[in-house]
Amino acid sequence: MARALMIQGTGSNVGKSLLVAGLARAALRRGIAVAPFKPQNMSNNAAVTVDGGEIGRAQALQARAAGIEPHTDMNPVLLKPETDSGSQVIVQGRRVATVKARDYSAMKSTLMTPVLESFERLRGRYDLVLVEGAGSPAEVNLRARDIANMGFARAADVPVVLTGDIDRGGVIAQLVGTKAVLDPDDAAMIAGFIVNKFRGDPTLFDDGYHLIASLTGWRGFGVVPHYNRARELPAEDALDLSGLRRDGRTKIAFLALSRIANFDDLDPLKLEPNVDLVMVHPGDAIPGDAALVIIPGTKSTRGDLDFLRQQGWDIDLAAHCRRGGHVLGICGGYQMLGTWIMDPLGVEGTAGETRGLGLLDVTTQMTTDKRLSRVSAVHAATGLAVEGYEIHIGRTEGACCGRPFATIGQTPEGARSANGRVMGSYLHGLFTSDAFRSAFLANLNITVSGQSYDSKVDDALDALADHCEQHLDVPGLLEIAR
Repeated sequence: MARALMIQGTGSNVGKSLLVAGLARAALRRGIAVAPFKPQNMSNNAAVTVDGGEIGRAQALQARAAGIEPHTDMNPVLLKPETDSGSQVIVQGRRVATVKARDYSAMKSTLMTPVLESFERLRGRYDLVLVEGAGSPAEVNLRARDIANMGFARAADVPVVLTGDIDRGGVIAQLVGTKAVLDPDDAAMIAGFIVNKFRGDPTLFDDGYHLIASLTGWRGFGVVPHYNRARELPAEDALDLSGLRRDGRTKIAFLALSRIANFDDLDPLKLEPNVDLVMVHPGDAIPGDAALVIIPGTKSTRGDLDFLRQQGWDIDLAAHCRRGGHVLGICGGYQMLGTWIMDPLGVEGTAGETRGLGLLDVTTQMTTDKRLSRVSAVHAATGLAVEGYEIHIGRTEGACCGRPFATIGQTPEGARSANGRVMGSYLHGLFTSDAFRSAFLANLNITVSGQSYDSKVDDALDALADHCEQHLDVPGLLEIAR
């Protein structure tokens, strides 16, 4: 059976995902067959797997770092928030329920079995499994039914390395305080610690580093500087898509919907040097000088359509179209562009129907069936190949579907307005196709870089592995895996 090592964190967003990705690429370069694993993730940014299910996008990136295809066993429990208090529950790639947070707490006791099943299957296929925790083990109020951190580590007997984030301050308290609140048997699973996201000269933290080791009795595995190329990798959080404003470049705006989902569509655009990718936050107006406005996917189409109108973005979109601007709706954003969205069974929440933006003559009816598939398509306007994936519920029909955005085999996909400036599609990940992206942007008078998106991501993963090799005791980490 494969050895395993678990990277947990003192909190959310301390850099666990990147560390696992970097270590996976480092192990791959040593000739080790390695796989990532996260028992439980909460994210609306999902990836479609080779076995036709869905997992968190961070685990798909880690699989890429490991040189393997993403599989549902790599993230057996995925929570996809639909409201402030309820989430869709995905188990081993398939939707099994939509539950309130309080009900999920009771449900967790049944989920350790599939979590361990998936973990053991990975251990049977690989030499090393790198496990990522979720949130923090210091949330001891959640320990009783925990499947994400120490509950899993104890059940699977996997050693833990705890990561603290010095960039947010208080890293000594983060690490020492975590040990202080843990059950002694849980704390005994921790074999060492990492200090992550340091800015400046790491040697300036030598005294703090030794103090943590002295107060915890844990082995230190390194102080890792902030990885400056992280933004070249697919974003785990939509907030990571903002920043790096480029004055004088062509502006592409995307709406920060309250339940934004599968926003990896935007990752290739943020790396284009002649694109200023602007996140339109709630309360802000859509920039009047945007060449293109993207309405991204969402986990709650009707709810986010109401949210869109509350921001006044429907008015901004109408003005944008009058000025001759382009609009692209992807998945839930495509559904919003139509005349009506009907959900008679309450698949996404309260049963009912909502009037759409009316920018495309199509209607959508929500269904209980969920489409999950990788797709090869041909863009109708250019004849160029597009590689992507579909992950949606609902069926969209109407007059504008007679002008499809693309074709999948002989089947029309998506829709376009008569003037071609308003487009809707269910295809996620379409901009990763370099030739299509270049042609699409050229139509907006954007000079393209001609870069290969996949090559750029792989280069950033190699650089991440180099970063880990330079600043972490990688041989020591691999040595403690068991």
